Amino acid sequence: MILSEDRLQDLLDKSLAELPPGTEWAVALEGSIAEGFGNPSSDIDFLLVGRFDDDPPTMPSLLFVDGRRVEIRTRSLRQLADQLRAVEEGAERPGRLSEDLLNRCQRVLHSHPLRGHALVEEVKAMLPVARFRRIAADWWAHRARQSLRHATALLCLGESDEAVDWTRAALVQSVKSWAAGLGETYLEPKWLSMQLDRAGRVDIRDRYWALEAAALQPAGTHTGTGTHTGTGTDAGTDAAQALLTACLDFAEDLGLTDVPRRPERLTVRRAAGVTTWQTGERVHVVRGGREVFALGPDAGAVWRSLVLGRPLPRVLAEAAGTGVTEPGALLAVFLRYGLIRLAWKGGGPVTPSLPLAAPPGPVTPPPSTAQPLLSVRGAAVGGPRAVDLMPVPADRFAAAAMALVWSNVVVENAVEDLTGALQRGQWRVAELTARRAVHAALRALFSAHGVNPLPADSDLVRRMDLLPPATRPIGVRAGELLRCGVDCVKDGDALLGELRFFIDLVRGAVGADSFPLSFDSADTWRATLRLGHDWLRIGAHLGAELPIEEARDLLAGNGAQPHQAL
Repeated sequence: MILSEDRLQDLLDKSLAELPPGTEWAVALEGSIAEGFGNPSSDIDFLLVGRFDDDPPTMPSLLFVDGRRVEIRTRSLRQLADQLRAVEEGAERPGRLSEDLLNRCQRVLHSHPLRGHALVEEVKAMLPVARFRRIAADWWAHRARQSLRHATALLCLGESDEAVDWTRAALVQSVKSWAAGLGETYLEPKWLSMQLDRAGRVDIRDRYWALEAAALQPAGTHTGTGTHTGTGTDAGTDAAQALLTACLDFAEDLGLTDVPRRPERLTVRRAAGVTTWQTGERVHVVRGGREVFALGPDAGAVWRSLVLGRPLPRVLAEAAGTGVTEPGALLAVFLRYGLIRLAWKGGGPVTPSLPLAAPPGPVTPPPSTAQPLLSVRGAAVGGPRAVDLMPVPADRFAAAAMALVWSNVVVENAVEDLTGALQRGQWRVAELTARRAVHAALRALFSAHGVNPLPADSDLVRRMDLLPPATRPIGVRAGELLRCGVDCVKDGDALLGELRFFIDLVRGAVGADSFPLSFDSADTWRATLRLGHDWLRIGAHLGAELPIEEARDLLAGNGAQPHQAL
């Protein structure tokens, strides 16, 4: 160790003096200094162990003693016994073993007793070091396989740079598995160079560092965002493939089994909780019943080409058949966002992860900033290859979409009623009907921007500050129309003209300019029902509130009106 026994005892005395008195502790030094690593900036990590029933705090105390940073952790004997038992019980499923749990146990098993040696040794005897070496080696080996399989998938999809990064991760994990089998079980990779030096195999050490240097060379020019810079080269892909092959060879030579040599063993699988909903040409993918992703035309075409359960190379070939350029990049985005998953034939799901990094799992991108958010034909997207996350929860998204469609139906109904009232000279009826149309159009405008629940009709024109500044002129016109009176044919004709212009203005702003003239004919009414049914299916699936009770009948009839002759 870089500190003498006397120096450690002195630091311990001064540290314990800052803690509340009265507790008898066994004390061990753990961490990098106990392992024989460390430097003048390394923490002094003291583990205090006691025989008592109440569990001490998990959070460490940080002290500053004689210019050194000292961490004090306290554990009961029962806590440590539970942790060591959990590692032993989880050894058969290394993919499920927590990194933090493994790290905690490794530190105590390799700790250096300072006081209460008998109690410290009692703890260590609960899990023999030789057994822990095997558990740690298997844990690293599992992660290495996952990283290698993921790198193989990314290379198949044309994501060379990302494939190189995961190949490099697998390189570290493979050699850490080998080193753990020799007793070098310290988890954090930053001391890997010293661990390899101590392992005594110069050939393996030198081969590792040669591969590490190769992994740091640029392999391509993919951006990793689902698009490409357009300057990628076959040379970059070839270099990434050569590196992966060399790392696979190295891993096998280190004793790692079942490493991926054939991408055909990778299959594309359905991700749990992911459903697909299409309105018009727009594909919406709902993740976990909570988040909605809207796909641009190219992304939607690739998504629709997916046949789950097939090998990845075949899925890629079928996606290429859509005519979309570089479909592999879009498949990689679907994978990153957890919209699909990969499995290894005979080896379960592919779940790569890095040590001391963010927990693995689906990426959630920043929400879309498209405005307005919705149209009657589907969510707005940022471009053909977009896979945009909607900035509202899935149930609100569906409720807003249903409200958007229904509001347009109400507009059509109100305009029809207004026309009839003007023909009969029913001026008061015309005034009220026109206001109803204005309010319905405003409801559509607010819904298109994701506002749900909606403000009261009487408050809509005053809540225009909830919407983007570009909509302010619509609010001004709405206020003028709501104050219009009618007491003659001339006023009525002017009101109808102004109202039609206002409706066109709103529909142009919310992508509803092609909305069917619902009450014009049987054909336009059927078109309205079909459009409403598309959104009702999503809303019902997500448990969103339906705009009117009658919508349940439309849903039950698969978009057909209930009293239709067969």
